[in-house]
Amino acid sequence: MTKTATTPNSAIHPIRTDQDYREAITRIDQILDLNPEPETELDDELEVLSTLVHAYEQVHYTISTPDPIDAIKYIMEENGWKNKDLEPLIGPKSRVSEILSRKRYFTLQQINNLHKALKIPLDVFINDRTLELI
Repeated sequence: MTKTATTPNSAIHPIRTDQDYREAITRIDQILDLNPEPETELDDELEVLSTLVHAYEQVHYTISTPDPIDAIKYIMEENGWKNKDLEPLIGPKSRVSEILSRKRYFTLQQINNLHKALKIPLDVFINDRTLELI
């Protein structure tokens, strides 16, 4: 039997190379285009392939933690915010300015406020790289 987009792939294997990775991504795209019903063979194949791709990406395509100031500035730009909009989270205008110009680092309270309000993961603020700067 020839495998088609609608036929489950019985030969799923570990992703060891970039070629394996590209083939898995192509197959995932094919399955997604079919919008398989939950708990079908195609849905199971999609789940297994997605898990394999995720594992491969964790090793081969790591994403570094963003700089906290850059993350905040990005969110500000996306939302059309000015420094004044951070005052409830960081403190007075002068404190916001000091932090955004990297003259002062965040307090724990400010980190918690920014994490909750802006949904920035805590490890963006507290990691090996940022601890070197403090």
